[in-house]
Amino acid sequence: MMAVGGPPHDAAGPAGGPPDHAAGRAPAIRPFLLTAGRVSGGGAALPIPVETQVVSTSAGLSVLHSLTFEHHDIIAACRRPQSVAELAAGLGLHLNVVRVLAEDLRAAGHLAVHRPNAGTAQDLSVLRRVIDGLRAVPDSRGTLRDTS
Repeated sequence: MMAVGGPPHDAAGPAGGPPDHAAGRAPAIRPFLLTAGRVSGGGAALPIPVETQVVSTSAGLSVLHSLTFEHHDIIAACRRPQSVAELAAGLGLHLNVVRVLAEDLRAAGHLAVHRPNAGTAQDLSVLRRVIDGLRAVPDSRGTLRDTS
């Protein structure tokens, strides 16, 4: 019997092919399985900030073929520098999973991690310039936002 609204649910993808999941992985792999129960910033270290830039090292790229699953995906994606937040979004992984795996890859010498200058991140003049810049962007009607 068919369900109301369409054909019965099938685990196979289009045209009877493999399931329609990214890279053939299960749809809901629990984050603690990917990190072996570890959390970002475990011990005395602070978690990697979301705006931290990460980029593959030449050592990481040279062993890319021997890395497994998410480690491979991270090194492959980091051929160009990007933030940890961009990386997590691009790979469809939980932010804290990416933080833990990035820490592992950095420790192995496969990933370079460039933390932002904490003083700049807390500088109110930087925040004021960002707000002023956003106000200078016209809306869809071509008018500037309130500058008060």
